[in-house]
Amino acid sequence: MYRQLMRLQQLSRRTITSSARRQIDNTVKDKQKLFQEDDGIPIHLKGGSKDAVLYRTTMALTVFGSGYVVYELFSAAMPKKPQ
Repeated sequence: MYRQLMRLQQLSRRTITSSARRQIDNTVKDKQKLFQEDDGIPIHLKGGSKDAVLYRTTMALTVFGSGYVVYELFSAAMPKKPQ
């Protein structure tokens, strides 16, 4: 039992330390060029369509939330008359 455990430990150590790592391309320079060029686009929209959708969703939720707060404040300021 002890020998089998030692073999398993040795095998796992060997496969972890000798496994090849995936090469990941460094895209930092490309992103820096994209975000630093002066093309008239705001920085929060330079990421592409994903950023545009996120921006529009955030703006819609902000406008809706502000309108709802104003409605609730108005309804709290004008209580209903008892009948």
